[in-house]
Amino acid sequence: MAKTKKLFASLTRRGPHRVLRGDLAFAGLPGTVYTPESGLNLPAIAFGHDWLASAHRYDGLLEHLASWGIVAAAPNTERSIAPSVLNLAFDLGSTLDIVSGVRLGTGQISVHPTKLGVVGHGFGGSAAVFAAAGMPNRLKAVAALFPSVSSPPAVQPASSLRVPGLILADPGDPMSLRSNAVELARVWRPATLRAVKDVTAGGIVEGRRLARLIKMPGADKGTQKIVRALLTGYLLAELADDKTYREFADGEAALPKTEVLDPFADDAVDIENKVVALLKP
Repeated sequence: MAKTKKLFASLTRRGPHRVLRGDLAFAGLPGTVYTPESGLNLPAIAFGHDWLASAHRYDGLLEHLASWGIVAAAPNTERSIAPSVLNLAFDLGSTLDIVSGVRLGTGQISVHPTKLGVVGHGFGGSAAVFAAAGMPNRLKAVAALFPSVSSPPAVQPASSLRVPGLILADPGDPMSLRSNAVELARVWRPATLRAVKDVTAGGIVEGRRLARLIKMPGADKGTQKIVRALLTGYLLAELADDKTYREFADGEAALPKTEVLDPFADDAVDIENKVVALLKP
C-alpha cells in the first residue's frame, strides 16, 4: 500500500511529457485533442463531457493525461439543454477514428489501434458506455466517472460489455440520485465500482459553468487531483500495459481515497448509506 500511495501522489502531479494541443475540427468534428510532444504507438482515449458542460471544461484533465503519455481527445458536441446520449456516443467513436487514423502533430505522434479507450463524466459516462457497446472487441478499457442517468438508459448496453471498466461513485453527493453507477456495475462485468472519498461528483468540471446557477456543484481542485490520479493510473495499466500501475486496474486492490464496492451487497440506497457512513472522518 505504501508503494501505491507514492504512485498515487506522483500521479496527482503533471507527468514527464511536454504537451501539445490540437483541434479536432481539422477532421470535421468540433473538439480538442492533447498529445505528448512526440511518441509512436501511444494509447489514446476519447472523453465525453457532462450535461451543460463542454469539452473545454476538461482541458486540465486531458492535458494531464497527455503529460503521462496518453493521447486524450474530446468532442465538443451535444451541449444543448437536451443532448442526445446516442449522438455523443457516436462522436466518441468518431474521435477515436480520427486520433488513431492519422499522424498527429508534425507527424511524430501516432496512436496504436489496439490501445484505445473511452472515458466520460456524468452524462458523458453513460455516453462512454453506449460508445463501448457499439465498438465490441475494439477497446481495451472504459471509465465512467460519476456516471448519471440518461435516456435511453445505459444499463442495457452495459450488460453487453466485456471490456474492463472503472466506475467511480460519490454516494455522499447531493446529486447522487442522478447516479447510475451501481446499476451499471451490476450488469457490466468485469467492472470495478469504487466509492471515492473527499470529492464532489461535479467537481471534475473546470472553471465556471452554467450548471452552478441551478445549484449543481462547481469546480473542485481536490476532486480534480484525486480523479486525475485514479484515472491516469488505471489507463496506464490497462491501455499502456504498464505493470508499475497494475494495482490501479485491480478490482481488489486498496487505493488511496477509495473503497471498492460490491454492487450486489444490498440495494443501491443501502449501499450509498453504508458508504457515506464508511467515508465519514
